[in-house]
Amino acid sequence: MSVEPALPPMSREPAASRSSFYTAMRILPAAQRDAMYQVYAFCRAVDDIADEGGARPDRIAGLNQWRADIAKLYDGRGTSDLTRGLTHDLAAPIAEFKLRQADFMAVIDGMEMDARGDIRAPDWATLDLYCDRVASAVGRLSVKIFGVEDQAGIALAHHLGRALQLTNILRDLDEDADMGRLYLPSDALLDADITDHTIDRVMDHPNLDAACLWVAHKARAHFIQAEAIMARETRAGVRSPRVMASVYRGILEKLMARGWAAPRLKASPSKRQVVWAVMRHGLF
Repeated sequence: MSVEPALPPMSREPAASRSSFYTAMRILPAAQRDAMYQVYAFCRAVDDIADEGGARPDRIAGLNQWRADIAKLYDGRGTSDLTRGLTHDLAAPIAEFKLRQADFMAVIDGMEMDARGDIRAPDWATLDLYCDRVASAVGRLSVKIFGVEDQAGIALAHHLGRALQLTNILRDLDEDADMGRLYLPSDALLDADITDHTIDRVMDHPNLDAACLWVAHKARAHFIQAEAIMARETRAGVRSPRVMASVYRGILEKLMARGWAAPRLKASPSKRQVVWAVMRHGLF
């Protein structure tokens, strides 16, 4: 389950998320757009290994192969058959936009957190680390491509990555539960007087709304911080992250208005919302 300041979540990714991502990327100049597509392809590849790579030892082996091949890519050596096509396509964006090896490795580390064992009610520090790896690390790759200055770019990746990932978690409670995962932090559950962290008990608990709102307020605070950073940047440099922030902030507000009592209907952006976000932030 991954996301990033400019990329939508990939695990069980709904069509609306794919549409909003590709719409947001189409407004970029060709070199930036192609680079973002290659980063996205890498993220999908390692995400698929983490979620669908067979037995857990096989998933770890697949992710370790990606680690080795990313290292070889930076060293100028040949990569394995598993990743040759994708790593070949990453070479040009890495050279042109000075993408950091450490950020690719952080994404793989985040996927390994899912691959090693299903995450269930982690403490807040662990969840924040997970968000940094699967979302903000991709954001750090993205802002280099967008051309946002280092200090502001790192801050934007930090806040927007976490905002989008927390929104994912709140949106995908049922899908994650079906996979045996519960990303709501234990801190939020205990604050809502939910002491039994068995997934079924949590999902049916009358105080689930309170636990989700605990997370939602943190997501909203990250959106506010990200929006403040983007307001200080040139419009051209943050067009795509503005579109994604607008779409996902809308999802968060829908979720908060709807609540999390069962049955939980899917909260996805409408085509009109995506088009409006592009017109507002990408064209004018």
